[in-house]
Amino acid sequence: MSEIIGNAAGEIWQYLDKNGKATVAKMTKELKLDEKVIQRAIGWLAQENKITLEILDRAETISLK
Repeated sequence: MSEIIGNAAGEIWQYLDKNGKATVAKMTKELKLDEKVIQRAIGWLAQENKITLEILDRAETISLK
């Protein structure tokens, strides 16, 4: 499972690097990953201090630091 989450974290990092900040819903749709895997991968990236989480108009957005 950690390999799946690590790979998803890499995909998310690349996505954010290319597209800028995004919501979990947008990444789930565009990356075609399970939302639970995306949430875990976001946790991984947050633990490594690679991302910033913000709430804008009730929507949580994720961006690279």
